[in-house]
Amino acid sequence: MRILHTMLRVGDLERSIAFYTGVLGMRLLRRKDYPEGKFTLAFVGFDDEEKSAVIELTCNWGVDRYEPGTGFGHIAIAVPDAAAACAAIRARGGKVAREAGPMKGGGTVIAFVEDPDGYKIELVERKE
Repeated sequence: MRILHTMLRVGDLERSIAFYTGVLGMRLLRRKDYPEGKFTLAFVGFDDEEKSAVIELTCNWGVDRYEPGTGFGHIAIAVPDAAAACAAIRARGGKVAREAGPMKGGGTVIAFVEDPDGYKIELVERKE
């Protein structure tokens, strides 16, 4: 068994695809409209779905805003240098919600950025 994807409901699919591909550097892997269900799915990731977990962006037609909710935490992405990743994300128009630094009560260096809908993405520093 393995994790296939994490699904997020987004208000503006084009804006979200631009963030995940242009700001975080993922690729748009596939996209499909479902007219009978009135929604569109887009899958983004750093690698092919057969090799790694990806993010499913769900856009329900006619809904332009969602609240992230209190149950959802974050998506975590490994980076070699969290401070450099924050700088690159900021330079590409992304929002850094917490600068790189050690997590509370531990030594792991982390940072947080937000996607256009307010979902948190944790950057976990992992030296190669």
